[in-house]
Amino acid sequence: MESDEAQGTIPFQLQFDKPIASQVLSLSLSPSLSSRSHFKSRPLKQVKISEWNPEKDLLAMVTEDSKILLHRFNWQRLWTVSPGRCITSLCWRPDGKAIAVGLEDGTISLHDVENGKLLRSIKSHHMAVVCLSWVEDGQPIGDESENFLTYEDRTARFFPPAPRVPRMPGLGAGDTGFMDDNDDSFQVSNSSHQRFNILCSGDKDGSICFTIFGIFPIGKINIHEVSIHTPSLEKETTYRLQNASICKVALSKNLCELVVLCFGELVQDKVDLKDKCTYKHDSSVGLHSVLLSTSIFRNRKNELHQVAQQASNIEDLIEVVRASLPLMHKQWSDAMHTFHEKFDSLSPLINDHGLDSTSQEEFLSLLGGARTSPPIHQFLVSSLGEGLKRVAKAVDSAGKELHLIIREHLQPATEIIGFRIGELKGLSRWRARYQSIGLDENLIHNATEKAGMLLVQVERFLRVLAGVTYQFQNFFAWLTRCVKVLMSEPIDQLPVFNSELVVIFLKFLYEHDPVRQLLENSEANQNIEIDLDTAQRVEELVRFGGFLDTEYLRRTLAKEFEQMEYSFKEAFSMPFTTISKRIHCEDLLPLYPFSSSPIYSPLHVPTSVSFYEDVLTDASTYHAPGHSLVDYICFRIPNDSSSDTSSSIGIVRGFMHDSSCIEKGKTSLEAVLICIPDGYQCVDLALYKERQIVLLLDETTMAFESPGKAWLMIVQTSNLPFVSISRSSSPNLWKLHELKGSTVNLRMEDGKVRCIPHSVTSPLAVSASRGVACVFASRRRALVYILEEDEDEDEVSDAE
Repeated sequence: MESDEAQGTIPFQLQFDKPIASQVLSLSLSPSLSSRSHFKSRPLKQVKISEWNPEKDLLAMVTEDSKILLHRFNWQRLWTVSPGRCITSLCWRPDGKAIAVGLEDGTISLHDVENGKLLRSIKSHHMAVVCLSWVEDGQPIGDESENFLTYEDRTARFFPPAPRVPRMPGLGAGDTGFMDDNDDSFQVSNSSHQRFNILCSGDKDGSICFTIFGIFPIGKINIHEVSIHTPSLEKETTYRLQNASICKVALSKNLCELVVLCFGELVQDKVDLKDKCTYKHDSSVGLHSVLLSTSIFRNRKNELHQVAQQASNIEDLIEVVRASLPLMHKQWSDAMHTFHEKFDSLSPLINDHGLDSTSQEEFLSLLGGARTSPPIHQFLVSSLGEGLKRVAKAVDSAGKELHLIIREHLQPATEIIGFRIGELKGLSRWRARYQSIGLDENLIHNATEKAGMLLVQVERFLRVLAGVTYQFQNFFAWLTRCVKVLMSEPIDQLPVFNSELVVIFLKFLYEHDPVRQLLENSEANQNIEIDLDTAQRVEELVRFGGFLDTEYLRRTLAKEFEQMEYSFKEAFSMPFTTISKRIHCEDLLPLYPFSSSPIYSPLHVPTSVSFYEDVLTDASTYHAPGHSLVDYICFRIPNDSSSDTSSSIGIVRGFMHDSSCIEKGKTSLEAVLICIPDGYQCVDLALYKERQIVLLLDETTMAFESPGKAWLMIVQTSNLPFVSISRSSSPNLWKLHELKGSTVNLRMEDGKVRCIPHSVTSPLAVSASRGVACVFASRRRALVYILEEDEDEDEVSDAE
C-alpha cells in the first residue's frame, strides 16, 4: 500500500506512546528501603472501551477487568474507579462534568469527572446496558421565537441550599459513600443552568430507556415491540424484529429521531385481508437500522425540562429523608438499648427478694416516701451506681443527635419537597401544555397532600422527641438525687425535678417508646399516645393545611414517608407512560445479512452513527423539508457475512428522512461500499467532523517473526460516489451486491494515512472537538495522534 508516509510526509503527529499501567503502592522489606515505600508499575488488562471528554482534554477508559481510568491529555492519571461489577458501556454528559457508566446488571451509574465519586445510580434495565448516547439540545430553552415559555425555579428565593444526606456520627466523608457537607463536587441534579439533555440507554434484551439529565426516567420502548405496517388492497404486511440485540443508539442533535443499530431477525408477517389469516413469511438475520421518532422531546422540551428539574431535585430530597429515618432509628435504638441494659436488671432483683411488684411500682413507692425496699436499694447503690451518668448521657446525646438531624436534614428537605411539588401542582393546572406529557392534576394533588402530611408528622415527631427527652432528664435527675441520699452524699448542687413528671414517665414511658414507634414503618391499630398539647397542635396544622386525612395519628413518621414516596412514584409514572406511548417506529432498514444467527458482542462490531448540519448544495435531494440534519451510518461488514461484499465498509446517509421522502415519490437514502484491500482488516472506525471517517486498519498477512503494522486513515465522505437506494414504502433488504459495481477500493492516496509500527486492537477513541485519536496497541500501549495540525508545524515521526 503506497501512502504519504512512503513519500516522506507524515499526516498525523504522534503526541505520545505510553504504556497502560497502574501505579500500585508496594512496601519494600529490604533493610535499605524499610523507611520508605516505593511504587511499582503493574500492567493493566486490555482496554475495551474509551471515550474522550467532549469539553476537556480527558480520556476515560474501561479495562477488561472493569476499572475506569481517567487520564489527562498528557497521560497523567487523575483517578481510577472500580464499581465492582462488569462495565458494558460508557459515555460522557454533553458538558463533560459527569460520566455515565452502563453495568452488566442493568444499572447506570453517574460519576463526577473531578474525582470519580458516585453521584447517582439508576436501575433502568434488567439486562446489561450495552450502549449509551447522551445528547444535549443544541438550542437553549428560550431561544425559539415560537412556543416560547419562560419559567424560573423560585426555590432559591425562599429556601437556603438543599440539605445533604446525613452522615453517621464519627465517620469521615469518604466512609459512607455520601457527599460531605463541605464537598464542592458537581451536583448531578443541579439542572437549573443546564441545557435540556437526554440520556438514551440500550440493553442486550432490546429495551431502550430515556432519562432527562441522566436522572429522571421519562420513557421506555422495546425494539421487539416496534413494527412497520404496509397495507394494500389484498394483504397487509408487518415487519418486526425478534431475537434482536442492540449494539448502538444515537439520538439526533435536535432530539427528534433516534437511530438504533441492532443484530437480529427481521420477520415479515402477512395478513390476508380476505380470509383474515396471518402467515409468517420471509425472515432475514443480520444488522438492521431502526428509526424511532422522539419528536415529543423536541416539541415539549420546555415542559419536560421544568418537570424533570423539579422531579430530580425532589428525588434528591427524598433520598435525604430516606437516609435520615434509619439513622435516627439507630441512634435512638442504641440509646434505649443502653437504658434497658441497666434498668432491666431491676426486675430479676425484685423476684430474687420474693416480691411480686413491678419495677414501676417499686419506683413509685420510693417516690412516695415509703421505706426503700431491698431490691431498689441494691439496684440504685450497687447495680446502677455510676452507670446512671452513662445512661443519662447516652439518652441525652441521642436526643440531641435526632434533633440535629431533623433541623439540618429532615425538616428542610421535607419543606423544600412540599414547595417543589406545589410548583408542579401549579403547572399541572395548565392542562393545555402539561396534560400532553402526562402531568396528572389529581395525582400531583395527592402527592402534594402527602408531602404536607409528612411535614405535619415531622412537627409531631419533634414535639414528641422534645417531650420524651425532657421526661428522661427529669427521671434521671430524680434518680441521681435518690442515689446521693442513699449514699449519704450532699444534694445541694443537684438540679430539681418534677414529681408529677416522674409519675407520668413511669406510667407511660418506662416500658413504652413512642419515639422508636414513630420511626418504625408500621401503622398502629389505635392512635399513638402523645400529650394533649401535641395532639392539639397537630390538629391545628392539619386544619390549616386543608388536609382531608383523618387517620394521621395512627401513622408513624416512617409510614407517612412511605406513603408520600409511593404517591410521588405514582405521579411521576404518568409522564413516563405517556411519553413512552409517543415514541414510535418510523422506518426500518436492513443493512447486511448473516448466513446464520451470529453470537456477536456489540462491543466488538465496528459501527458509528453521526449527524451533521446540512450544508451541501444538493442537500434537498436527500432530506425532507424543514430538517437541517443529515444522518450518517457507518458499519463494517464482517468476513462471515452471507454477502459477497464481506470485508467492506458500508456508509449510509439520509435514512432519517427517507420514509417521508418515499411518501412523496422521492428517496433520500444513499449508500456507498468501501472495499478493504487484501491483507488488511478494519479493527475499528469512527465518523469524524465535516463528514469524515477515521479508519483503523491492521495487517493480517505478516511474517511469523516480523512485528505487525497498522494504519490510521481519514477518508472524506464527500469524495465518495454515493449511490441512491430505491426503496418501496416497505422495508426490504436492499441487495449489497447491487452496489458492488460502484464499490470504492480503498487506496492510501484517498485520504490522510499514518503507519503505526504496532498491531492494534479496538477501541478507537476519536475526539472531534479536540481533533485527536487514541489507538491501543496489542502490547498494552496507548498512542495518541493529533489529527489536525497547523500548517507551519513540522511533522514529527514515531520515536521508537
